[in-house]
Amino acid sequence: MHTCDVCSAKVNELRRGRCWGCYARWVDARPVGYGARCLTCNERRRRLLKTVELFGGWPALCFSCAGQVMTLDPMPKNVHELKVAVSRERRRTDRRIGKPDTRVFQFERRIGQRRATRAGDPADYAAIEDDMIVEIVVETAPDTSDDLVEFDDMTRIFAPVAP
Repeated sequence: MHTCDVCSAKVNELRRGRCWGCYARWVDARPVGYGARCLTCNERRRRLLKTVELFGGWPALCFSCAGQVMTLDPMPKNVHELKVAVSRERRRTDRRIGKPDTRVFQFERRIGQRRATRAGDPADYAAIEDDMIVEIVVETAPDTSDDLVEFDDMTRIFAPVAP
């Protein structure tokens, strides 16, 4: 029997001198560094990232990718295989193989035709006029400090005033 360095519990197995409960709390409390991004999907919002023990290191993963990684069996052998396993890209391969194409206009939707008409020509966009300019005014009450500014009603949309 071993003794946990944190809670002094008697357990059969220790991880970094901790029982599994203390070790899990320690892992969850590990901070994520500034500028970190998810190893698999490149998510950058720190509140969505956590450090995970993976491949002998502690990379940052978002909660979604970390949850998927914990359920993988068998674990991929390298980072590239891991990225492929948890990829959110559904269009990587054609899913219609062996099925009849029942569309009226049978053109490939994943290449130029669809994206060219969708993006449009910049000349087709409407010009910006003076009526479209948005004015934002921030007003603070004299009795409140600058640290306690309410942001709820800061931006409002008004109809343009007729000349």
